[in-house]
Amino acid sequence: MFKNTALLLIMLISLSFMAFEKSTKEQKPPNILFAISDDQSYFHTGFAGATFVNTPAFDKIASEGIYFTNCYAGSPGCAPSRSALVTGRHHWQNEQSGQHASSWMAKHVPFIDLLDNNGYVTGRTGKGVGPFQYARNEKDSLWRRTDAGGLSYSEIDYTTENDDRFSTGIRNLNYYENFEYFMKNVRGEKPFFFWYGGSEPHRKYEKGSWKRMGKQLSDIKEVPAFLPDNDEIRGDLLDYAVEIEWFDLHLQKMLTYLERIGELDNTIVIVTADNGMPFPRAKANSFEYGVHVPFAVRYPAAFPGKRIVEDLIGFADIAPTILEMTNTSPEGMMPITGKSFLNLLRSSKQGKIDKNRDFVLAGRERHSSSRYENWGYPQRMIRSNDYIYIWNMESRRWPAGAPQRSDQREDGSYWPLYGLDEKGNYIPDAAFTDIDDCPSKTFLIENYKDPEIAKYLELSFGKRPEFELYNIVKDPNCLNNLHGKEDIRAIETKLMTTLISELKRSNDPRVTGPDPGVFDSYLRYSPIRTFPKPEWAN
Repeated sequence: MFKNTALLLIMLISLSFMAFEKSTKEQKPPNILFAISDDQSYFHTGFAGATFVNTPAFDKIASEGIYFTNCYAGSPGCAPSRSALVTGRHHWQNEQSGQHASSWMAKHVPFIDLLDNNGYVTGRTGKGVGPFQYARNEKDSLWRRTDAGGLSYSEIDYTTENDDRFSTGIRNLNYYENFEYFMKNVRGEKPFFFWYGGSEPHRKYEKGSWKRMGKQLSDIKEVPAFLPDNDEIRGDLLDYAVEIEWFDLHLQKMLTYLERIGELDNTIVIVTADNGMPFPRAKANSFEYGVHVPFAVRYPAAFPGKRIVEDLIGFADIAPTILEMTNTSPEGMMPITGKSFLNLLRSSKQGKIDKNRDFVLAGRERHSSSRYENWGYPQRMIRSNDYIYIWNMESRRWPAGAPQRSDQREDGSYWPLYGLDEKGNYIPDAAFTDIDDCPSKTFLIENYKDPEIAKYLELSFGKRPEFELYNIVKDPNCLNNLHGKEDIRAIETKLMTTLISELKRSNDPRVTGPDPGVFDSYLRYSPIRTFPKPEWAN
């Protein structure tokens, strides 16, 4: 009997150990692969219905996981948007650490640092959180030393032997190979957080690269209504698509690798973009094509998939979500403004889930060096239900940058109006410099005297009213300004009231002071252009 009892006891202990081991494996912290493209609008993935771009990797995450139809970047420009993403705070809360090409102060701790302290091995390849100036030497003692996106693993480039890039405009960095290096040589047995920051589809593009890829102008079923529909614009859009596909290809390679080593289903895959497409009236604008970005998450172990979620989420919500999903305390960070949407990920519902998510904010200050004394174009935007409401806080300024530079050239002359030379050709980087130079921009400027083109030029370059209101369900191109319309006055009043309330709650200097224009005073560490002083400023 004693022998049987002992045997039974051994069996029970063995079963208990197996159950504990199984439980430990089930509770293994999830890995995170965070993929962010550079300048891609929400509309331009295969899953969203774009007919001229192929994104099988994004489509896999969106179709098997959770696809968010209403994710809004923190800003229509990269640096402030990424600042909001990693701090969980609106860019206007982050002082110079929320403004394009200024310095990153050490006190603005990104969530990635906390993952480092919570057992994760973190790393990145490609573009991190920038452009910002990080500490250069001991004199920059208040600045952060390393990129807020994490330590870089970006040493492996393409060579002449293995260069299969789609175009000459694509960055030389081999994102996938750097990810594989991290996994094999850095990660070890710990959970990882890896930031894949593609430089694509940021400009410049190789013009006509779409032809090599077998694309056709007819692949584009609809050109955004704020741009003229012609071969020049269509070709530019197709070159943009080529670079999106390159970003997606490296994501696909990473997913395939994770699946091969048995880690894919224990990895939370998040895919998004930092702001909208680099075209006139898109990037650097708080319209739909400037701030509405793709967003999809896949994690079959805990997040019910095959769902489309319509709740509004913003970039300030990403940091608290990742902290919560990894059981990481936010202690050490500046107070977080965003709200975790982990409840949406864990839900089995579709459509609108959380009734409390009834608005999201975005905005901008300085983008490029584009106006007198490096002034920006301050905007604050609120999206709620079917509407976007934009407050252009300094509407006397040019929204796309000044139409003329005053930098003196070698021959002693000044840059001509609109950047056009004596033959009517656009001089690169000569005007409206908040818009990246590109065939679409050049076409609008060089044909501005054509009455059919002039209206598009005005949409992209002309001054704007202080307030703009758009029904983005009926008008996703944001062309019909409803500000002041009597039939929706109640909607506009509520949006404005909510926006002001939230800006006060987040201590936006533009609203609460004491120096509303402090953003224009932050030093810029990228090249500076000079512009004539506006007449109204005299």
